[in-house]
Amino acid sequence: MLFLVVAFLLLVVLIGSAAYIPWPIALVASVVIAVWLAVFAVRERRRRSRTGRA
Repeated sequence: MLFLVVAFLLLVVLIGSAAYIPWPIALVASVVIAVWLAVFAVRERRRRSRTGRA
């Protein structure tokens, strides 16, 4: 998950059309992606632990 956030930041700084995104917006987008991935991971872990007990 962290890899995706770092990859997005590198994309923003170095490559393509994402280079035109202002740095503060890119940073906010990276944080949003990181939070979304963390929430997804927690929900998946809870779901798998519940199905494993039954």
